[in-house]
Amino acid sequence: MKHIQYKTQGTCSQFISVIADDNDVIQEVTFFGGCNGNLQGISRLVKGQKIDDVICRLNGIRCGDKFTSCPDQLCRALEQLKQQ
Repeated sequence: MKHIQYKTQGTCSQFISVIADDNDVIQEVTFFGGCNGNLQGISRLVKGQKIDDVICRLNGIRCGDKFTSCPDQLCRALEQLKQQ
């Protein structure tokens, strides 16, 4: 199992905790801070998905006029997790 606690930048959420198995399948995602309902939904949708598939779908999403979003920051966390 791999785990990362990622400090987000430019979003309402402050941290993202991600656990993936050795086959790069996401087992758990927890956002700390941010829009609770939306982030619970994202966490449930990505559970059981391959890291690369989630990155392909969510990379580059912006929130309003911000340069990033919680889904985009999740991609940054997943990219770092892959390197472990």
